[in-house]
Amino acid sequence: MSPMSPAALAGIRVLDLSRILAGPSATQLLGDLGADVVKVEKPGEGDDTRKWGPPYVQTPSEEDTEESAYYLAANRNKRSIAIDLAAPEGRALIHQLLSRADVLVENYKVGTLAKYGLGYEQLKERYPRLIYCSVTGFGQTGPYAHRAGYDFLIQGMGGIMSLTGEPDGTPMKVGVGIADVMTGMYAAVGILAALQHRHSSGLGQHIDISLLDTQIAWLVNAGTNYLANRELPTRLGNGHPNIVPYQVFATADEPMILAVGNDGQFRRFCEIAGAPELAQDERFATNVARVRHREAVCERVQALLQARSRAHWLQVLEQANVPCGPVNHLGDVFSDPHVQARGAELRMPCAWAKDGEIGLLANPLKLSRTPASYRMPPPRLNEHQAEVLNDWLNPQ
Repeated sequence: MSPMSPAALAGIRVLDLSRILAGPSATQLLGDLGADVVKVEKPGEGDDTRKWGPPYVQTPSEEDTEESAYYLAANRNKRSIAIDLAAPEGRALIHQLLSRADVLVENYKVGTLAKYGLGYEQLKERYPRLIYCSVTGFGQTGPYAHRAGYDFLIQGMGGIMSLTGEPDGTPMKVGVGIADVMTGMYAAVGILAALQHRHSSGLGQHIDISLLDTQIAWLVNAGTNYLANRELPTRLGNGHPNIVPYQVFATADEPMILAVGNDGQFRRFCEIAGAPELAQDERFATNVARVRHREAVCERVQALLQARSRAHWLQVLEQANVPCGPVNHLGDVFSDPHVQARGAELRMPCAWAKDGEIGLLANPLKLSRTPASYRMPPPRLNEHQAEVLNDWLNPQ
């Protein structure tokens, strides 16, 4: 094992004025990598997601407030301080903190912070090294810039719902706030790039990142397919627009995924399934042909798979290096021995939780010298006011 180095972002101070999911997921990632993240919240209310439940994590006292699992998902490795931005003394305190901050992350509607004298244009001369990341629904420019952004709306406007769902069914959103999460990831990447630029230039910059821009960017091959031919794709359910067979199939008992990625894999599947002649059929011999004859080939594959159990197919196809897998529910996921070996479930000590610990999703980054660390559970509202003010404003 390589010797451990200081955390990758040790010494970087992040003033987090964001809430909900996109901004907090970005700052949690920075915190996992060692940054000192101070979460600024509205007095008496805090992050909206603190009440987005059930489920909630119970506290030792029944009279104390609960914390939602949703809030816990994006707020570890942060310290909370309550500041009223509408009050002059609150804004003065923000300026004091900014004098020590490397990064500011905010997700207010366009123009809101400028009303308080805290917009980027108002701060860039006073704090030339500050990296100022604005996370919004639609960006700082354009005809929709004034609109509030919500993950569900963005999934609809950004096209992913037109691609998701059964062909004759209703357009369907992804089951988690994926537009928010991907925006948070892009925001974190932008912040890291800006930190590197500052390292060489000494200058901060403004990062303008929006949910809609990000959603469109991760249309990936589906978006590029459209740009190549300007043809509107149809929903394929669990099918793939460019690869066949690559979808969920029924077996004799439980559904499974068959993910054939090339012609050699298809030939091996046909041999294992006892139908080698299928791979010789000119309609099915190549992926291009299979895409053109999607319905016919999937009908034949389905008939073969329904003859045996899922366990049988997973065993024999894996042995033949034909990509396949189960459709797991979350209980299956977290009991999977490989998932457990990779440490995807994090049990984190938490003094305010009734059971003394909380369950979180671990950071997937596996860095050999500067691994992610789990120093602090998600904070209670204003839990660290005195600590933060002492650390940031009264350095020893």
